[in-house]
Amino acid sequence: MESRRFLLAIVLMVAVIVGTNLLFGPARVQPPVEGQPADTAQAAATGEARPTEAPARPATVPEAGVAQAPVVGADTVIIESPLFRYGISTNGAGVVRAELRQFESYAEGDGAVQLVPEEARALIGYRIAVGERVIDLGSLRFEPEQAGPVSLAEGDAPRTVEFVHADPAGEFVARVAYTFDPDEYVIGVRVTVGGLGGATPRLLIDMGPTLAVNEANAQEDQRSLAYVVNSRRDGIRSVPLRDVKADRIEEGPLEWVALKNKYFLAAVLAGDGEDQAFGGVIARDAAGEFTTDLTATLPAGSGGAFDFRIYLGPQQYERLAALGDGLQDVNPYGWRPLRPIIRPLGHAITWALVSMHRTLGLGYGWVLILFGVLIRIILWPLNARAMRTQMKNMALQPRLQEIQQKYKNDPEKLQREMLRLYREEGFSPFGGCLPMLIPFPVLITLFFVFQNTIEFRGVEFLWLPDLSRPDPYYILPLLLGGSMFLMQRISAKATPPNPQMKMMMYFMPAFMTFIFLNFASGLNLYYTAQNLASIPQQIQLTRERQRQQQQSRSRG
Repeated sequence: MESRRFLLAIVLMVAVIVGTNLLFGPARVQPPVEGQPADTAQAAATGEARPTEAPARPATVPEAGVAQAPVVGADTVIIESPLFRYGISTNGAGVVRAELRQFESYAEGDGAVQLVPEEARALIGYRIAVGERVIDLGSLRFEPEQAGPVSLAEGDAPRTVEFVHADPAGEFVARVAYTFDPDEYVIGVRVTVGGLGGATPRLLIDMGPTLAVNEANAQEDQRSLAYVVNSRRDGIRSVPLRDVKADRIEEGPLEWVALKNKYFLAAVLAGDGEDQAFGGVIARDAAGEFTTDLTATLPAGSGGAFDFRIYLGPQQYERLAALGDGLQDVNPYGWRPLRPIIRPLGHAITWALVSMHRTLGLGYGWVLILFGVLIRIILWPLNARAMRTQMKNMALQPRLQEIQQKYKNDPEKLQREMLRLYREEGFSPFGGCLPMLIPFPVLITLFFVFQNTIEFRGVEFLWLPDLSRPDPYYILPLLLGGSMFLMQRISAKATPPNPQMKMMMYFMPAFMTFIFLNFASGLNLYYTAQNLASIPQQIQLTRERQRQQQQSRSRG
């Protein structure tokens, strides 16, 4: 919803800039091209199961020779550091708790962000597929090497915690070893199985069915829920969970598989080497609008073990980029047709804002104000040229109107005379607007940056409790609308009277105030600062235009 409103606002602002020039020239306006490819993935064709498909996730799958422990009475082994508090269940050795201690949850109740929903059996669990047989490790009891909590201090060496299941009625043995780094959200995982009679197993990694809500606006957080895969052949592909209405198959090989919401992420990453990629993923509707059962298939490595990594943490660009394989692009910026432009621009802007924050020691609110002023300073020469071109075009209006009146009954002669005037005076209907459109890619990119960049989450500034949330008092949207009105009023002093422009002078500020009411206050702050920074130039050029008009009248 917000994206559509923002798109409408951008279209109208561009239309006003272009229309201002076209109102003072008879150039034709080409109708806008509508329609964009949808950002949804096609469901894979149904039929016989392919090697990349994972068997459906059962609650319990009895297997010959493998004892089945009840799924009740599980213990949770806690591993904690200043960054996290993870919980591993003794039933299946799956991840059943993922608390991020440095991020506050804004959902109901106090405390740190918790990624695992209360009703979930496990956020990440495991099964072993051997031919047509499937062994659900979640139904097996594992013994941890350490029953009590494992506490890691900042700077400690990584610690490995192993969980073991040994079948008392047979030879089946399963081991799940986790390696935790107290300073990172990434967990190294090694799964080994034995006693399968020489058969080659596959590891099925179950994820989901969703991530817990941790934002004040639950619907906004849920709309951001999606699963994302990175294919070695097709690149990154993101599918909103609300779009999973039937089984979907993502063909491998895949570098990683992720489940994300607005700011946080649960991902499994393949190990190094060609044989360590995920064979594929199947997504199934979990009977909820924002839930999906994901199952990734991982073949055994050359040593017979399954090696991979788990990331349970925030979507911080630097952390994700350090993991490699493009995980920093797990949350693609913008509308699909514009992503090749918006994605690198988004990373560059985020890097610039974070660098200014760290280098200058300023809060993000002041950084956004400074960034808006800098953008206007950088564009000052282009804006000056554009405005002077616009003034020149407007100065030609009396001569254009004279030609139109003189040759109104002779279209061919009218066209020739107008083209002659264009050539003589260097008239260009678009020459005064194209440079003024340059700030819009930055504004569009910032809209998406504020939608998903965790650095702005919960950041206070003056009266604003959160730069990533709307202004609760609507002060900034009103300032934004007021600055737009002031800019148009100043510009109108140097333009001929025009009913259309007078109407737009009142309509656009009111409309933009309404559109920006519920946008991130950080975006409003940047745009307002940029508008206010452009007013001195607007005054200077308006006075220049008024002097030209006075000189023209004195010569006349």
